[in-house]
Amino acid sequence: MNTQNSLEDIKVSVKLKLATLWASFMFLYIYVDYFALYMPSKIENILKGRVFVFDITQGFLLAALASVTIPALMIFLSVALPAKVNRWVNIIIATVYIPFTLFNLAGEAWMHMVFGAVIEVVLLWLIIRYAWKWPRIET
Repeated sequence: MNTQNSLEDIKVSVKLKLATLWASFMFLYIYVDYFALYMPSKIENILKGRVFVFDITQGFLLAALASVTIPALMIFLSVALPAKVNRWVNIIIATVYIPFTLFNLAGEAWMHMVFGAVIEVVLLWLIIRYAWKWPRIET
């Protein structure tokens, strides 16, 4: 058997898979909002103090920051938390973010937003799946 051209395939831990899925989710989450700034009248509405139907207030900005802080922290927590807690935190947070992601399509949803939301939901579903199927230790 010729092993000279064989590639090493390293088994990746569930923790690392979850962290990279959260990192991917974060990139899309941020860029979908960033590209929304290119939509007509978005900047003008922001300058008038409105986002969608919300007034831009300290509370709104705090809620917006919290909404990106949680998945950002999940990148680290997916690696740092012990398996039992990690599994449930990932399942719960990803499950909560699916409807939250779809809510962002309310109102004027452009194709980039729909595309981003579909990929984000797929990533969240993968997080739930990997966490749900967390490998068990056989005793």
